[in-house]
Amino acid sequence: MENGTKYQDFILLGFTDNWKLQILIFVLLLFTYCLTITGNVLIIVITFTDHRLHTPMYFFLRNYAVLEIGYITAAIPKALTNLATGSKSISFLECMTQSFLYFFLGTTDLFLLTVMSFDRYVAICNPLHYTTIINDRVCILLVVGSWAIGFALIFSQTMLFIQFPFCGSNIIDHFFCDNQPLFKLLCGDTQLLQVTGFISAVFAVLGTLMVSIVSYGNIISTVLHIPSAVGRQKAFATCTSHITVVSIVYGTHIFMHVRPTESSSSELNKVVALLTSVVTPSLNPFIYTLRNEKVQQALREEIRWSQCST
Repeated sequence: MENGTKYQDFILLGFTDNWKLQILIFVLLLFTYCLTITGNVLIIVITFTDHRLHTPMYFFLRNYAVLEIGYITAAIPKALTNLATGSKSISFLECMTQSFLYFFLGTTDLFLLTVMSFDRYVAICNPLHYTTIINDRVCILLVVGSWAIGFALIFSQTMLFIQFPFCGSNIIDHFFCDNQPLFKLLCGDTQLLQVTGFISAVFAVLGTLMVSIVSYGNIISTVLHIPSAVGRQKAFATCTSHITVVSIVYGTHIFMHVRPTESSSSELNKVVALLTSVVTPSLNPFIYTLRNEKVQQALREEIRWSQCST
């Protein structure tokens, strides 16, 4: 095809041509998607309705749950539709929109995790000044800033990407419009595009990771100096959920994005993409609710209230 804007459809190869495996993958994806949406909606509702959870920590967690819903929805519904109908086509506009939303929300995810790390740093290392530093205005600015930076990074990359024409095949060896298989369909010298994309990924992934490492380094140092064992345990309890999520998210993002395109195989990319777009968002609600006493208590009270009302 001479130009991507003239060609109407791409072909997504998906996971496999074996129809039995397709059914199994469809069931697993649908179950995980519904579980993720339900879990994150539950977090949003609980942190919004319970006045005890109207604190900066849960404000960030609520926004993070909204982000996770958008992130998994960017790629999975189309994959489910194609598996259910047997279709493998996706329009050019739909493909570009899917790719933009996936990377925009994924990048914003990293910045919001960094904001949550900073919040825990201030809460533990500067508790007397916490309410002054992390006030309502600052919370809103941090969240809006995370979305704005993520949008600016990916939008600029997208605008550069669509300047290149597509040539030859219209087949994408993936279950969604990932950037690496799309790069292989472009005509011309894409070195600048790949270099700028790599630099953006390094900035978004490793840059935010360094901030989180510094934050948690200071947190650990502060906690270890707490004389009371109970105090140390309580301080660590407020961070362990976030540390777990950070480890999972950054591990998969570093492996998937902060490496040269040529060194990756399509099958490995699909597996890692499933981890980042499906598995991680589905784990987050359980990590935060199962390890957070306040959320657990609010959830139990909501269940008791709903039972009494019926």
